[in-house]
Amino acid sequence: MGDKMQRLMALVERDKAEAEREEKKPSQAEALVMLASEADLFHTPDNKAFGTLPVNGHRETWSLRSNGFRRWLTQRFYDKHGKPPGGQAMSDALSLLEATAQFRGPEENVFVRVAAHNGNVYLDLGGADWQAVEVTPTGWRVVSDPPVRFVRGRASLALPRPVPGGSLEELRLFVNLPGEGRDDGTRDDYRFVLAVAWALGALRGVGPYPLLDLIGEQGSAKSTTARVLRSLIDPATAPLRSAPRDERELMVQAMGSRILAFDNLSGLEPWLSDSFCRISTGGGGVVRELYSDSEEVIFEATRRGLLTGIIELATAPDLLDRALVVDCPRLTNYRTEDELWHQFEEAKPRVLGALLDAVSAGLRNLPSTRLPNAPRLADFATWVVACEEALPWPRGTFMAAYTRARRAAVESTLDADPVAVALRNLLASREEWGGTATELLERLGEEMTDLPDVKRSHAWPKTPKALSNRLRRVAPDLRLVGLAVEFVRQHGGRRLVSVRKLASPSSPPSQPYSDAGFLGDANQAASSPRPAVASPPIDQGVLGDGLVTIGRRSSQATVTHARPWESSKGGEGDASDARLRLLSNPSRDAEEEATRAIETLRRTGDEEGLLGLSREAADLVRERRLGRWELPGGGGHGA
Repeated sequence: MGDKMQRLMALVERDKAEAEREEKKPSQAEALVMLASEADLFHTPDNKAFGTLPVNGHRETWSLRSNGFRRWLTQRFYDKHGKPPGGQAMSDALSLLEATAQFRGPEENVFVRVAAHNGNVYLDLGGADWQAVEVTPTGWRVVSDPPVRFVRGRASLALPRPVPGGSLEELRLFVNLPGEGRDDGTRDDYRFVLAVAWALGALRGVGPYPLLDLIGEQGSAKSTTARVLRSLIDPATAPLRSAPRDERELMVQAMGSRILAFDNLSGLEPWLSDSFCRISTGGGGVVRELYSDSEEVIFEATRRGLLTGIIELATAPDLLDRALVVDCPRLTNYRTEDELWHQFEEAKPRVLGALLDAVSAGLRNLPSTRLPNAPRLADFATWVVACEEALPWPRGTFMAAYTRARRAAVESTLDADPVAVALRNLLASREEWGGTATELLERLGEEMTDLPDVKRSHAWPKTPKALSNRLRRVAPDLRLVGLAVEFVRQHGGRRLVSVRKLASPSSPPSQPYSDAGFLGDANQAASSPRPAVASPPIDQGVLGDGLVTIGRRSSQATVTHARPWESSKGGEGDASDARLRLLSNPSRDAEEEATRAIETLRRTGDEEGLLGLSREAADLVRERRLGRWELPGGGGHGA
């Protein structure tokens, strides 16, 4: 009986000990959290949680909600416990790890493929060993543990290890970007220059970035050219894709790719054109998180765009300002795909090395590079000019090619806009026009009388407000071809539109003042051709209170007298506003006030304003809209 009792007590003690051990044993969720302590947890500025993990002798960075991090943690748990963790335990562990990354981890940025850090550029090679290229002002090298955190999209592929000593000239063999002969026997390589510039911009690490728009008919190898260019910087499965269905899909692709490449598009919907504008200079979007009522998901990225199509795709003025439009001519001789890609893969390490040489030169020269007349994407243009030391063309070639392509694209866009066509026709026989938007709409309609179908189409504005909106959108392009569109609000609230020719497109120089011509002899003034006069934009000067304001109700003019034609700068009035008012409804009642204005302009030395106002007087005399205009100091314009 005693032995049985002792055995029973021993069993009770054993069960009790096992129970105590079970109580002290961590749960699966706790075990997963302990295993994750090997990772460096951090969060990005938008509070997304990431971890940098040790994997087979190197380190990788993953989002804590990504499949890559989940698989790494699952494998670690199996190696230790011999079984996979439960789904609920994994979910609980990830929630705790995300909280730890956000509230206890440091804030750091993550990068896709290219990063700028401490004056250097880093390029993720995308291989299994997670090596990167470090580019400095003195050269480049491959490093195993870069100081920046790279993340990769699911479609990302590896770049080859670059080799030194290559030349970008070798790239010509794989892209259809031929040069054109000039009259002097040299070759204009603007297509190739712009494509290389686009690639160098993608390797800089900071935006803004222009969009590359490759156009050409069937058989022009534009898709092959696009695949080659992308493969040099950000290779991926399905490198060229169809257009995204909405902005959310576009931003999701941007989060995992350095380059957004879309092939064989027939056009860009307005929302997609606007999205490319934002994403090229830095932008994003906000959508509601799935299965929540108020939580937002923020997408923010600055990416390179690459489009191909038969027709020009970047036609909206705001997108055109950010685009490099390059035409690919039709090929007459073709190579097989196998031959081309085999040769390209063999040459790619050398071409990539040559690109990195140029990036190093850019880092070295950028602090001392200045552009006297910077274009719209000044940062991009300055960067490429800084790289030209290591490029296979003379200095200044890129800016010449960029200017040519920009003007060609602007001309093409203006030719496709009926309002711009009508406006250019209107100014073909005159130097300036001024009036209300209603009057301008009527006058432009007269220019299109031979094309009634155009006036009935959706492309033609039906109201003055619609016309004003169109003019504001197309004004930057018109300025590049020598037409300035300005909007002025009179003191009584009446809005006027002025369209005038510039002395030179996009950069109008001031004309020197002379007493001869318009200010000297009235007959000469009435018969001489009227050169364009430059005046500063209305929003760049301080207008005085004494501008002549002419009413529409009768022949009486409303004139204000406080400090006529003077500004807070001591007399540097803006003449463009006064010329516009004179054109809109001239009257004899304005003669006395305008005479005092001319005296003020002469006294203060505002030669440009004086010359412009006097030329308006000569025009008005010729059109017999004023009987006589006496100028101070003798001389005058008579009917």
